[in-house]
Amino acid sequence: MPAKEELQAQLEAAKRRLDELTEEVARNDDRMRRTQRRELKLLQAEDLDSLLKVLVEGLKLSFALEYVSVVLCDPDHDIRHLLIANGTPPEGHANLVLTESLTGLAPQYVALHKPWLGAFAACDHQLICPNADALNSMAMIPLKHRGKLLGSINLCSQDALRFRRDHANGFLEHLGIIASFCVENTINRARLLRSGFTDVLTGWNNRRYLIVRLGEELARARRDRAGIVCLMLDVDHFKRVNDTWGHAAGDAVLSELARRIETQIRASDVAARYGGEEFVVLLPNTLAASGMLLAERIRKEIAKSPFDLPCGETVRITVSIGISEGHPQADDEDLKTFGDSLVARADVALYAAKSAGRDRVFIESV
Repeated sequence: MPAKEELQAQLEAAKRRLDELTEEVARNDDRMRRTQRRELKLLQAEDLDSLLKVLVEGLKLSFALEYVSVVLCDPDHDIRHLLIANGTPPEGHANLVLTESLTGLAPQYVALHKPWLGAFAACDHQLICPNADALNSMAMIPLKHRGKLLGSINLCSQDALRFRRDHANGFLEHLGIIASFCVENTINRARLLRSGFTDVLTGWNNRRYLIVRLGEELARARRDRAGIVCLMLDVDHFKRVNDTWGHAAGDAVLSELARRIETQIRASDVAARYGGEEFVVLLPNTLAASGMLLAERIRKEIAKSPFDLPCGETVRITVSIGISEGHPQADDEDLKTFGDSLVARADVALYAAKSAGRDRVFIESV
């Protein structure tokens, strides 16, 4: 080959190589930008609810996948309670799995220290990928905190070649580190926020929390054109307990009272210690007749057996309950005043129940 043609061939080969390198740089640059965007969205999630949406829906969209799930170990139901307290129960989060133990959910959890890539097998992965269909490969990204496995992000594809064991997974490992930090951080933030809304004695929400949730539930009732019921409960002759057996006995009664009430209400109901021996329960999407039935169940549950006291004695406790019902309309703009009125009317009904002899339920009509 003449020198000129040989030189031309070398130049063309060099140009092709340069074009390949340029395309590779562009792909890497695009991959880096997408990775940064994913991580930024995770870091910007303001609460647990937002973070879970980014982890599931956000990663599904970003990776162009058919399915993504998140598994979190929640042995004490702490995460569940935080989500419920935020008004976003776990059941409302698609493909979120909360479990008391990771043992037995998937074989990879035995030694999931780094991302695991491989074939999707329904027999192994159906518990961590509920409602998944026609998947062929997956990547399980461990979520860890201080060496302890918290759960995993599960990226799933119908493409059998999308996640293979011989694929590089450094960027998935980095994603897992960022996601683990965000999960732990948002859970701790939610705990801290909840601590300002929690009554230390009973573990129930406090009056401050009730005020916040009352506004939210009224807004929802107005939007859905639904009713909302407020129950206000007060312990009958509570001063006698404190005077006879001391404040430790009074505290024990209030703690057990809260526990018994909790056995009767729904997860969607909002319960709070209003102050002293008064408790309030909000019943969203409920009418007064249903509220009356629940109030009677609570009253009977409390009265049916004596309360154990720290001193070894027992005492029978009864409660009086007042009920009010509200139906916020589209033109009710001042929901704070509406909420204050709802609670005040329940208080009036409570006073009427006490005046009528206690251990009974009264309804205050609108």
